[in-house]
Amino acid sequence: MDAKTLEARARAEGTPVIDPDTATFVWRGRGPVFVQGDFQDWRGKPLPLKRVAPGLWTRALTLPPDAYVEYALEDPRGRRVEDPLNRHPSDNGFGGINHSFHMPRARSTLPARHPRGAPRGRVTRHVVDTGDVDLPGQRRVYLYAPPTDAPVPLLVAYDGEDYLRRVRLPEMVDTLVAEGRMRPVALALVCNGGETRSMEYACSEYTVGLLKWKVLPLARQKLSLVDERRSPGAHAVLGASLGGLMALYTGLRMPDVFGRVLSQSGAFTVEGHDFVVFDLARQPPRRPLDVWLDCGRFEGLLEGNRRLAPVLSEAGHQVELRAYSGGHNYPAWREDLVHGLERHFPPLPAKHGKSLRFSGR
Repeated sequence: MDAKTLEARARAEGTPVIDPDTATFVWRGRGPVFVQGDFQDWRGKPLPLKRVAPGLWTRALTLPPDAYVEYALEDPRGRRVEDPLNRHPSDNGFGGINHSFHMPRARSTLPARHPRGAPRGRVTRHVVDTGDVDLPGQRRVYLYAPPTDAPVPLLVAYDGEDYLRRVRLPEMVDTLVAEGRMRPVALALVCNGGETRSMEYACSEYTVGLLKWKVLPLARQKLSLVDERRSPGAHAVLGASLGGLMALYTGLRMPDVFGRVLSQSGAFTVEGHDFVVFDLARQPPRRPLDVWLDCGRFEGLLEGNRRLAPVLSEAGHQVELRAYSGGHNYPAWREDLVHGLERHFPPLPAKHGKSLRFSGR
């Protein structure tokens, strides 16, 4: 494709210019410019765009045809340069705004708009004092009560603010339930400690204690929950990145409460170091877990997920690992999470479904 045609397509269609298995970045300016993104796992040297005409720079990449990709342009000093023809900015959840695009065969699994007239759940904000358990200050917890009076399982999510604002998890659950794709659940969205997040989520017993001493009592008081003492392992725990590591650790440490784990891009191995979940996973389980893992094909974390999945399976846990064509970001996790929710919380059989009384909340 000649430079004139490529630039015309970029102005008409936006950038990058998308073909069946190729994305071509197009930038007009004095240059030179470089591109970095999910396709490199944001590591290594940015890729230079080539000057193809006066003031016109391009770079073509071959990518999976179903990929979702975030990227940034940089000048030679590493400063970000706006891509004015890209129409899809993305707040990635890690302190920056990236550009983004979908390849032609990318298909959304997200539910359609909430069905008109279908009931919705209710989100309430709570603050728990953690000073008496030697955790700094206070912690926000958002509780979601589904629109039913029947007891339901609880799904605890680490990085609760992100799963509330970026993933819009209560809205997702509302709509999946209304469409008959999953059963009702309650949510406890637990916010992290900010600067202490990495320590809290690196297989921390304090974080397990936070759930035992603060979050679960609050959820039992405010929500209509299945009693895990009568139905061991009834509840589930969710997290992404280090939160995904902490979700699995929580399940391994509290299997009688959290029998189901959803780990997104779990950071089980970092800089060649395997976290203790590998050792715990090798032990015969007191109660087997049902573990759902997902991770992007562009991520270096995928290797650790692929090594850990068979360790869990050989020990007796049920495991599913999904690799999606994307990277380490909340839009990708939001898209893929639907699969995990449908696996762990399939719709109730009709005879049970009829017994659910939906309230007017």
